Amino acid sequence: MGVASPYGGDLAGAYVMELNDLGLLDDGDIDLVEAGIALARADRPEADASRLRRLVSGWAIALQRDTPPVSGSGRARRLSNLIASEAGLTGASDDYDNPLNADLIAVVERGRGLPVALSILYVALARRVGWRANALNLPGHVIVEIKGGVDTALIDPFDHGMGISRDRAVEIARHGGGDAATARFEPMTNRQLLIRLITNQASRARSGGDTVRALRLYERMTAIAPRLSSLWWERARLEQLLGHNNAARGSLTAMLETTHDTAMSRRIQAALAALARSES
Repeated sequence: MGVASPYGGDLAGAYVMELNDLGLLDDGDIDLVEAGIALARADRPEADASRLRRLVSGWAIALQRDTPPVSGSGRARRLSNLIASEAGLTGASDDYDNPLNADLIAVVERGRGLPVALSILYVALARRVGWRANALNLPGHVIVEIKGGVDTALIDPFDHGMGISRDRAVEIARHGGGDAATARFEPMTNRQLLIRLITNQASRARSGGDTVRALRLYERMTAIAPRLSSLWWERARLEQLLGHNNAARGSLTAMLETTHDTAMSRRIQAALAALARSES
């Protein structure tokens, strides 16, 4: 079956349906690797995910075969040895804006990716073997926190999985425009990680003037996180730019149903009224 566009066609539709299914799951029930595969195949329906699945399964077997480290720092080193040293996965510093750097299947094929894509692999692997791990949200960056019985370690997956200190994390946050004096590194939920993965692509599509692509990405984000009202607002804006007024009305209505903010409700109602006036 043929693919109708560079960003998917008939085959891609099946993976869009998978993304809709993600929106129905509790956050803790989301399998980050499988969700990443669905996102990759929404753009590249014929992409082969077998290598990614084999890698993650093999890593998990290797971790379970050896005596597991008790400390967070020991666990962090084991993860980095497998993912960065042995598999060679690290940051895409030479072609950062390449869309494939946000494609989990392509990341393992090419050996490089965005901070958020690499962080998903570290977190997913750690959790698969029962270790506590979180991706931490920094301005312009994502790092990984690995917890153990006696300590907690931080990893920068973009920098060859290097262990970093909290001071170094603060420095990274400052470089990204954060307030180092009040630096708090919030753990990201599974949905937030997936949205961050898509947002990187959507921002580049918008800045490049590709409104059609940006809208397609926001459609995916609202499927994954239907209760996040800010996504519906941007989706409606893009739909209006493309003249899809009925779709924009539907997005604004969906947003109205998910927001509990009175001021935002008034803003949405005003936008709906303006949309109605523009059609009269």
